[in-house]
Amino acid sequence: MRLTDAERAMLEGAEGPAVARAMDLLVRYGEALGAERLVETNNVCGTIGATTPFMRDFAARHGGLDAVFSEFNLDSPEVVKVPRARTFTCHLQQGMDPDHAAAMGLGTEMVQLFRRGEAFAAALGVELANTCTPYQVGNLPRRGEHCAWMESSAVVFCNSVLGARTNTEGRESTGAAMLTGRIPYWGLHIPENRRGTHLVEVEAEPADVADWGLFGYYVGEVVQDRIPVIVGVGAPPDLARLKHFGAAASTSGGIELYHIVGVTPEAPTREAAFGGARPAATLRYGRAERRLAYERVNATARRREIQFVMLGCPHYSLEQLREVCRLLAGRRVHPDVELWIFAPRAIRALAVREGIAKIIEDAGGRLMSDTCSAMSRAIPPGTRAAAFDSVKQAHYLPAIMGIEGWFGTTADCIEAAVRGRFEGDLR
Repeated sequence: MRLTDAERAMLEGAEGPAVARAMDLLVRYGEALGAERLVETNNVCGTIGATTPFMRDFAARHGGLDAVFSEFNLDSPEVVKVPRARTFTCHLQQGMDPDHAAAMGLGTEMVQLFRRGEAFAAALGVELANTCTPYQVGNLPRRGEHCAWMESSAVVFCNSVLGARTNTEGRESTGAAMLTGRIPYWGLHIPENRRGTHLVEVEAEPADVADWGLFGYYVGEVVQDRIPVIVGVGAPPDLARLKHFGAAASTSGGIELYHIVGVTPEAPTREAAFGGARPAATLRYGRAERRLAYERVNATARRREIQFVMLGCPHYSLEQLREVCRLLAGRRVHPDVELWIFAPRAIRALAVREGIAKIIEDAGGRLMSDTCSAMSRAIPPGTRAAAFDSVKQAHYLPAIMGIEGWFGTTADCIEAAVRGRFEGDLR
């Protein structure tokens, strides 16, 4: 790998041992990927700290959060003192919501560790967004900007909707990037790698947010880690629809970038999206494909009686919270059901000021932040079956927690929360 003089100096220790370890990791990582050089980045989204029992014990045995960062972010055989971040770094979701720790089955020791981790991150200059949707709380890189982001649903939104450039990074590469302002130049950082590969012709146009989730689930399963170019969409989809489409496509497959002709920034035309090349294959999305996606995402569901409804994967926007309030107004959550709704902490603060949180809480629900049930591995005790308006959560949480999971619209889920029974179906 070719390094600049500044990068070589970092590798050789001119900026301290932690930066040297970070540069060493990036060089090894880049060489394994076949990258010829690094690229500068000023936008990192990653995770640091220790909110899991394993990392908590590691911190206790090896000298605190510097030891955790050294081992899990820098792959360092020795503990190094971590300096302030060199570049803008935004923290993604964590393993708990400290304000609802008891409901999540977590004790005071875990809350204390969480608070120490936040203080550690803040001292490094890390923005404590604590969300899987950093683009909803102000992190909006410009088109063409090189980023280093974790979190599959955030990565696909960053690439596709914002037109910035990132691969799906991990805790290690983002930790190294925050100290060096560098990331390997490969994959979706390279313009020619961003061209579409598969044409998707829409015959059954998705309508609501749930429909866009099903559409993404089908496309991801068929295309896998390639780049779909979608034609035939009429009304431009809003943020929530694009968010759920990308999250679903990166769940059933490995999609990190999609193009919607006439909607997303790198697809003003079909020809531009493909870069003049011919598609490797043409797919059609109609009623039969929609039905197939619905049946597959509901594959674990059997019992209609539910004990848990989880909304906010990816984290809800303020508009989505307002929809929940409209659906919940004057109603009460069933006594045998827990309703948990997740949003970024900044959006939750607005929801409190606007009275949205009170409507949810008065109905018997919880407005939570900083995590989700899949990240925290936390669900209400006794949960056997749950309902979600997120394809991603319906795909992952049943496998993670050994429960049944129903997928439906937000309205289906609120009805289930109120009645204690899921009655939704594909309309």
